[in-house]
Amino acid sequence: MSEFRLETDRLVLRAWQDSDLLPLLAICRDPRVMEFLGPLQDEDEICAAIGRQRAHQATLGHCYWAIERKLDAEMLGFCGIQPEPEGAPVAGLPDIGWRLGFAHWGKGYAREAAQASLDWGFANLSDEAIWAITVPANARSWGLMERLGMRRHHDLDFDHPNVPDGSPLKRHITYSIARQTS
Repeated sequence: MSEFRLETDRLVLRAWQDSDLLPLLAICRDPRVMEFLGPLQDEDEICAAIGRQRAHQATLGHCYWAIERKLDAEMLGFCGIQPEPEGAPVAGLPDIGWRLGFAHWGKGYAREAAQASLDWGFANLSDEAIWAITVPANARSWGLMERLGMRRHHDLDFDHPNVPDGSPLKRHITYSIARQTS
C-alpha cells in the first residue's frame, strides 16, 4: 500500500514520518501557536500524537496529515480530517483541523491545506458534512472556517470534556460545511 499524499499548488499533505517529530515539537512548544489549544507539549506527548494520527490513517484512511512545503520540503504543521472527539456534540463525525508553525501564518497555507482536506473529505467520505471546533477567542481559526464557507451552529456550543473546569479554553464553538449537491 502506498503512503498517503495529497498535493496542492504549494503544499503536500502526507503521511507522518519519523523526521516530523522535532518540527512538530517546536510548533507545539510555541506559546503563540498553543495560545488557544492548551498547554505546551513535550516530546512524549508529540510522539503519542503522531502515533494517534498514524493509527487513524491505518484504520480510517485519513487523519491530520503532515504539511510539507513543495519549495523546500519543510514540514509546516498539519491539516486533515479525523473523527470529532468524544464529548463534542458531533462526536465521531469528520472534523477538519489544522496547526501551523507561527512563521507560516498569514501566507495562505492553512487555507490551501484546509480546502484540499475538505475536497478530499467530500470525494472520499460518505458524510454529508465536515465539522470543526475551536474556542470562541480563536478568531484566526473560526475566521478561516468562515472563509472556507463553514457555518457556525450556536446551538452546539459546548464545554469540552477534555479541558479542565475553570480554563478559559473550556468553552468551544462548532462549525460545519455541508456537502455540495449538484
